[in-house]
Amino acid sequence: MNYVLWNNKDSRDIKGLLISELPPITKPNMRVKETVIDGVDGSIIEELGYESYDKVVSVGLKIGADLDKIIEFFTGNGEIVFSNEPDKYYTAQIIKNIDYERLLRYRVAKVTFRVQPFKYNRVEVPREATSSRDSMIVENIGNHTSKPLITITGTGTVELTVNGEMICRYTFPEGENTVLLDSEKQDAYWEGTLKNRNMNGEFPIFEKGNNTISWSGTVESIRITKYSRWV
Repeated sequence: MNYVLWNNKDSRDIKGLLISELPPITKPNMRVKETVIDGVDGSIIEELGYESYDKVVSVGLKIGADLDKIIEFFTGNGEIVFSNEPDKYYTAQIIKNIDYERLLRYRVAKVTFRVQPFKYNRVEVPREATSSRDSMIVENIGNHTSKPLITITGTGTVELTVNGEMICRYTFPEGENTVLLDSEKQDAYWEGTLKNRNMNGEFPIFEKGNNTISWSGTVESIRITKYSRWV
């Protein structure tokens, strides 16, 4: 049976809701800038990153369906898992109105999820290390470079090195001992407060396969998540 998990809620638990068709597994389009120069054959194409795109789910109603619960279910933004890719999740938002009148009359409708281009490991095990170590190997099992979340607990100034290259340096303000480095958002923060001014350098990026991350300074622990991603 087809199903979706929308913000950890299972469509199979919604009375009378049927997921009749799932979207195909596709790769997002690449945004490009194309420049044509007079006298030069062809063109210069610059890749600007992947686009967000739509995944459309066909839904139906069974006898005795609870329409109010269905409307409540298909609301907002968050994480979506499709049963044809049960081990991965997308970040998504429902941005188009759903024709519930059609759903009631013909018992079929379409739900459009605008998904971000990358998908992530739903069953990922966080990688963690304590002060007894100064390095670890993290495997990006995805098919693209990844931009991890790295939580550092420590004091003073901590330097991070990835695959032999010093990437960034973070200095903890007095009285603070934890920071979250979000490579995807390009922000350092903790408890909702930005800490970018305490960081110098670039946010870590992991290549496909094994990556060695090491650190220097007073570090109590390091925790790494979202270290694998796919297109």
